[in-house]
Amino acid sequence: MENKEICWGILGVGNVCEVKSAPALYSLPNSRLVAVMRRDAEKAKDYAQRHGVPKWYHQAQALIEDPEVDAIYIATPPHVHLELTQQAAAAGKPVYVEKPMARTYRECLQMIATCEKAKVPLFVAYYRRALPHFLEIKRLLDEGEIGEIRTVHINLKQVLTPKLVSSASENWRVIPEIAGGGYFYDLASHQLDLLDFFFGKITQATGFSTNQAKAYPAEDLVTGSFVFENGILGTGNWCFTTSSASEIDEIVIDGSKGQIRFATFGTGSFSLLQDGKAPRVFEFPLPKHIQSPLIQTILDKLQGKGTCPSTGISAARTNWVMEQLVKNRIA
Repeated sequence: MENKEICWGILGVGNVCEVKSAPALYSLPNSRLVAVMRRDAEKAKDYAQRHGVPKWYHQAQALIEDPEVDAIYIATPPHVHLELTQQAAAAGKPVYVEKPMARTYRECLQMIATCEKAKVPLFVAYYRRALPHFLEIKRLLDEGEIGEIRTVHINLKQVLTPKLVSSASENWRVIPEIAGGGYFYDLASHQLDLLDFFFGKITQATGFSTNQAKAYPAEDLVTGSFVFENGILGTGNWCFTTSSASEIDEIVIDGSKGQIRFATFGTGSFSLLQDGKAPRVFEFPLPKHIQSPLIQTILDKLQGKGTCPSTGISAARTNWVMEQLVKNRIA
């Protein structure tokens, strides 16, 4: 595929494909969206017509077998990521899959093995690895601007019914059989993957999870600690049944010479505190299509011009960490 236009097909054109991801597939240079699929044929047709996509399908295999489709973007819920990855890989087509990568670490490993056997690349939509403000944080960390890293702490608290959905009882994100877990799997996966990007592999993790509010089947509270391969220690507290007064989205990185604080979601800013210096706030505009920078790295990889920072191998590590953190379930 070096130096050629990449023609994409999408499996599962739901909400994430309206603004966040799919428009990047047809607006970036040398990239074109040629086919979309949804089980509801009318919804697939509607999406295609609104976004100027020439073909639509209601069966995944039909899109995968379309000879015009070079690469597959799997934008479905996690419970079918493995199956669809296997189908796409069998057709010899590169795979870009939504996060979390799968419901379980075991499924992630199967996806990796499938793609390796078929000799096709596997990418995962942890797009924060390519956003400008997180790249700047990584640069500051790598250049020692806050000294040696001492601790990392994640603090994420949301109300029972977040803005993400109008009714939690109708939301697949809190059905473990579909999503792997609850909002922890949906949101904490981004945070843990980002820390993997900053500091490398987490080799030890332990925690507790529970379902306090009993509003849906999945866990709604998780606490835990983790150790990076380089010896950095981290902790996390995730609660999805808090009061509006307690809502927070913050990661704090403490070093021997300073501190970095930032939100994971919805903002392109972060603060830097350094010994003996005035506090600084960095502001970066977020791209209109938030996945555009990561998708550009995928195009670069497929066209032989660069690398992508989010692969099946890196994404699987995040699933492993999440499993360790929720493993001790408190009744």
